[in-house]
Amino acid sequence: MQPCMSPGSPRDQRPPTPETDYPELLTSYPEEDYFPVGSFSEPGPTSPLTAPPGWSCHISPDKQMLYTNHFTQEQVPVPAPRNIHKSSQDSDTPAQVSPPEEKVPVPEVSPETQTQTLDKAGVLHRTKTVDKGKRLRKKHWITSWTVLEGGVLTFFKDSKTSAAGGLRNPSKLSTPEYTVELKGASLSWAPKEKSSKKNVLELRSRDGSEYLIQHDSEAIINTWHKAITLGIEELSADLPLGEESEISSADFGSSERLGNWQEDDARQSAALSTASVESDLSRVRHKLRKFLQRRPTMQSLREKGYIKDQVFGCALAALCERERSPVPRFVQQCIRTVEARGLDIDGLYRISGNLATIQKLRYKVDHDERLDLDDGRWEDVHVITGALKLFFRELPEPLFPFSHFSQFIAAIKLQDHAQRSRCVRDLVRTLPAPNLDTLRVLFQHLCRVIEHGEQNRMSVQSVAIVFGPTLLRPETEETTVPMTMVFQNQVVELILQQCSEIFPPH
Repeated sequence: MQPCMSPGSPRDQRPPTPETDYPELLTSYPEEDYFPVGSFSEPGPTSPLTAPPGWSCHISPDKQMLYTNHFTQEQVPVPAPRNIHKSSQDSDTPAQVSPPEEKVPVPEVSPETQTQTLDKAGVLHRTKTVDKGKRLRKKHWITSWTVLEGGVLTFFKDSKTSAAGGLRNPSKLSTPEYTVELKGASLSWAPKEKSSKKNVLELRSRDGSEYLIQHDSEAIINTWHKAITLGIEELSADLPLGEESEISSADFGSSERLGNWQEDDARQSAALSTASVESDLSRVRHKLRKFLQRRPTMQSLREKGYIKDQVFGCALAALCERERSPVPRFVQQCIRTVEARGLDIDGLYRISGNLATIQKLRYKVDHDERLDLDDGRWEDVHVITGALKLFFRELPEPLFPFSHFSQFIAAIKLQDHAQRSRCVRDLVRTLPAPNLDTLRVLFQHLCRVIEHGEQNRMSVQSVAIVFGPTLLRPETEETTVPMTMVFQNQVVELILQQCSEIFPPH
């Protein structure tokens, strides 16, 4: 077989595109990968026909001219030329394919790289994940015509149907979308967390941008990996000391080594991700610290009237001091309203009111100083009794302080009735002034409720069961909860039975 000589490359060689240079092959081979063995040049007298990059021209024994692919060894007949002409110097020179007139823009490169030949060209899937250090939210995979030449990797614009339709849109192919300078760049196999696709390369440029490059064929992506890696290694020698990028070693033909590369890259990527997360958390903590330091104090907000002190959940002593009253005003309002509407209502303090309405009343108490319990919204007396019980439940420290809990429990366990009553009475009188005054007003009211027990069916034991766990509770939950609750109820029951002795009228 007699090989045809491959063409050379002029100084102003442009990247080849399938539509403008090799339209005869596109319809049948849209996914073909191009890897030239020589440079392009103008056809000469000894070069009767131009062979596309990645192909060589041969004459078969039956005198038929064939193209042979360098990688697949596939052979196809040479199609008839589209535009032929005679040489101006010799009219007997065989017909040649005239060079296309359309010029495809080439990324600007340095003068020393303009004379370099085309390294590689083909169709790849690619996406951009980081733009100059800023991570992009979504990955958009695009199939595009890709050219590696003179240390620059160029991705041309292309439609989604290009791979299936043979890249038939030359207007889009002629416009570069991304150009990546390989000088100072790094290339590695992308870890699985970066992409679920197979055969994915991760290219990091010197300006902080990152690209993912993919092809379904492992052989083709390996040739791209080798070509880009060699380009980076050749250009890395020009970098100043200390700025050399880490280049993945190129060793093909071993799936075990390929797996090792991917594992190493995955560990390196995980380390970088961890460092990035720690850096982000540090920035967040710094901003949060500055924000908290600039925040005004609660006292200043209260003084300016932006924040009103709440009633529910406020410490009893602080609330009484703020209101300049021995007993919280809300407690006094509730007791007056309940007694005004009638103590003979069935299940007083035992029946729960509407929870949503109770929460509305609570919000009203916390945010509006002008509270009117005669408003029609609070016409259900069980809503008012429910709100009063909620007030005592939400005290930070119960009406019987935590410091007195164990003493009251020990006193109620005494076997002698007189000694037990005397000990409980003495403990009540040691309570802080706000607690003692509030306890007196509440228990005197509850005694009046009990006096109407035949109508409202609320006995001493019933009231003690309702208010025992609310008014007297331990600071930490105990294991013997049922037994402790019995003692709590007994303390409240004893105080109700001896209310006149413990709280004598003034």
